[in-house]
Amino acid sequence: MPLSQAAWARIVPFALFMLLLALRGAVPEPNDWGVDARWLYGLNLVVVGGALAWYWRGYGELARQNHPSLGEAGLSVVVGLVVFGLWISLDAPWMQLGEPTAAFVPMTADGRPDWALIVIRWLGAALLVPVMEELFWRSFLMRWIASPQFETVDPRAAGLRALVISTFVFMLAHTLWLAAIVAGAAYAYLYQRTGKLWTAVIAHAVTNGALGIWVVYSGRWEFW
Repeated sequence: MPLSQAAWARIVPFALFMLLLALRGAVPEPNDWGVDARWLYGLNLVVVGGALAWYWRGYGELARQNHPSLGEAGLSVVVGLVVFGLWISLDAPWMQLGEPTAAFVPMTADGRPDWALIVIRWLGAALLVPVMEELFWRSFLMRWIASPQFETVDPRAAGLRALVISTFVFMLAHTLWLAAIVAGAAYAYLYQRTGKLWTAVIAHAVTNGALGIWVVYSGRWEFW
């Protein structure tokens, strides 16, 4: 069955993000081109953000009438903070896929924080990634597992199988596999419980926003 326009609207921003991530990883440091690979992260704000803006009218789940209630938003914030706390705790060697590396260290040559890089990285992680990833992992993939005609699937009826499989695939995209399982399951649970994608987006944004602040002040760049 060919993918629908709604499916592509959720896949394309995610694919662009992954492509830029691979591009950033492929640029050697240092290199003869004079390119600082860290600044390539800023392309996400333009390219992925532009793709989301292009498709925005097709994201009915993010329309005003589907905004969460105050109680649902509050629950999302709490879940996001709990996931953040668990994410920085579930980092034992056996809980990791591969060796942890500090792939993004926003420091100047003389050892000072590069606040321009920090702001760009934080904005991408806290504002762009939650929307892009929740549209792909939960709105598309989780419901598509329940039915290829995913637009007809009420997230509250997607079922445990869809939650488990989508969370497993989400885990494969992260180094901290156990933390990713906790996060993916938590965001999927919010989506299934409320039927509103914004709850998962808010929780994801809170997790990533808090993580970014903690990383900067702790210097634990391997979490970024």
